[in-house]
Amino acid sequence: MKDRLYIYDTTLRDGQQTQGVQFSTDEKIRIAQALDELGVDYIEGGWPGANPTDSAFFDARPDTQARFTAFGMTKRAGRSADNDDVLAAVLNAGTPAVCLVGKTHDFHVTAALGIGLDENVESIRASVAHVVAQGREALFDAEHFFDGYKANPDYALDCLRAAHDAGARWIVLCDTNGGTLPAEIGRITAAVIAAGIPGARLGIHCHNDTENAVAGSLAAIDAGARQIQGTLNGLGERCGNANLTTLLPNLLLKHPYASRYDTGITQEALTGLTRISRMLDEILNRVPMRQAPYVGASAFAHKAGLHASAILKDPSTYEHIDPAQVGNARIIPMSNQAGQSNLRRRLAEAGIEVPANSPALARILEVVKERESQGYTYDSAQASFELLARGELGQLPDFFEVKRYKVTVERRKNKYNQMVSLSEAVVVVKVDGEKKLSVSESLDEDGSDRGPVNALARALSKDLGRYSDMIADMRLVDFKVRITQGGTDAVTRVIIDSEDAAGRRWSTVGVSPNIVDASFDALLDAITWKLVHEGTVVSAA
Repeated sequence: MKDRLYIYDTTLRDGQQTQGVQFSTDEKIRIAQALDELGVDYIEGGWPGANPTDSAFFDARPDTQARFTAFGMTKRAGRSADNDDVLAAVLNAGTPAVCLVGKTHDFHVTAALGIGLDENVESIRASVAHVVAQGREALFDAEHFFDGYKANPDYALDCLRAAHDAGARWIVLCDTNGGTLPAEIGRITAAVIAAGIPGARLGIHCHNDTENAVAGSLAAIDAGARQIQGTLNGLGERCGNANLTTLLPNLLLKHPYASRYDTGITQEALTGLTRISRMLDEILNRVPMRQAPYVGASAFAHKAGLHASAILKDPSTYEHIDPAQVGNARIIPMSNQAGQSNLRRRLAEAGIEVPANSPALARILEVVKERESQGYTYDSAQASFELLARGELGQLPDFFEVKRYKVTVERRKNKYNQMVSLSEAVVVVKVDGEKKLSVSESLDEDGSDRGPVNALARALSKDLGRYSDMIADMRLVDFKVRITQGGTDAVTRVIIDSEDAAGRRWSTVGVSPNIVDASFDALLDAITWKLVHEGTVVSAA
């Protein structure tokens, strides 16, 4: 029989303490539903009564298999548990589980709370007993426990025993400052168990101030703790909390954890991990961290030619797991470090077969290296790479020719006497021997300006003759700008992500000292790639 590990997510509470992060009620509901789909055991929704959003969320929380948990603190000094309105607000949220945080470091008791050590122990006991008496599952977050244990182990343990004896289902050892290293976390957790607190009732809550939150959590499990707390994408105050998008695959896929423990999360659910991680970044309007273990866009990217050659023979040569196990994908990017094995693999993925002895391979590599020296990048613009290769192989039709274009941005007052921007683009193209002029403004339905790049995209796609219907379902979904050189020689790199109704998503790149020119080049590539993949190659002008 495998030992059961219980996964406790605190993204909606501790994760919301990340600088710059503030969830709306609807966003909290969406995240909670994704967590439940993943299969975590507990979802900590926030602190009822602490702010309007948390209170509204508990009123509107979705039905889940996971146990919803309200977070609060032990009763305040000078009040009974029955008459503490802050504690009452937590209980009034009606959650099946309640987590109370309390001091376990003697310094914090006397300096922060300003009360006696015995009074603090009694507050812990009375608060936990009050939660249990209400028929709720009680959790006690032992704040600053590891620092407190190192300063005064007897007192820190007395605090834990008070919660344990009062009926707490879980006693969570918190590395609140994030400064305790894994070996010490393991040693102290083992000492707590030896002192009479069963491991089956111990949890671990690590912060990442030394980049050791995941390692510290695993050390606590090794020592006997059976609940693990963390957040999606490692959100949390200061440097964040233990990252569940790393912890969960470690527990499900890595020896010895996969053979020893059952997390309640299925292998099938784990394949949704990358999608959930990126959904959270989308909600936060943050760029996903490419180097994130397991779920990052670069987690299974093989850039070096030597690596790519080995991957072709057996992916396990440079991959510790199959990326599909976490819903991610292998990437063989093109770059100036690429070899011919890498190149042929990437061409094959694009449906382009080239013999191993073709002189075109060396030619394509040289063009890639030359263009990257100018500021281009094909790591994250695979569609532009495909078009470059097709051009060198003579497989890229001339669908249309851009004769000229112009963009203007005007600031003027609207009918409400407010200063607003208006972007307008004019594009002249030649399609099937006929010149076509298109003009477009960049306005939303509410009259707000979407900017010059949007105006260019609209004008360019407005009239491409027989190709117009083929790109009608195409839309620009992301636009990234980077200055690749500083000073008077500054070069702008623009990467555009596009998608269509078929669910295809592709990235293109443009480079120029002029941001509009760089954007337009990326737009041209985006439309051309779409036309290539709409089967128009055979009949192109």
